Amino acid sequence: MAELWKSLPSWVRNIVVPILAVVLAWNLIMFVFGVVGALLAFAIKALVVVGIAAAVVVLVKKAAKS
Repeated sequence: MAELWKSLPSWVRNIVVPILAVVLAWNLIMFVFGVVGALLAFAIKALVVVGIAAAVVVLVKKAAKS
């Protein structure tokens, strides 16, 4: 691997490789934020559905008593 690195032209080692590293890191960070955002959105939607279901149950029980 060291031979491959040393065989690259200096402009590739000093410009292209760091740019590729930054782009890959950015994509990885955006992937993580996307997954976390999707999980949070799913959790919020699930909580809303559970809340609505609980309200319906309470209203049905209250209507059944009267």
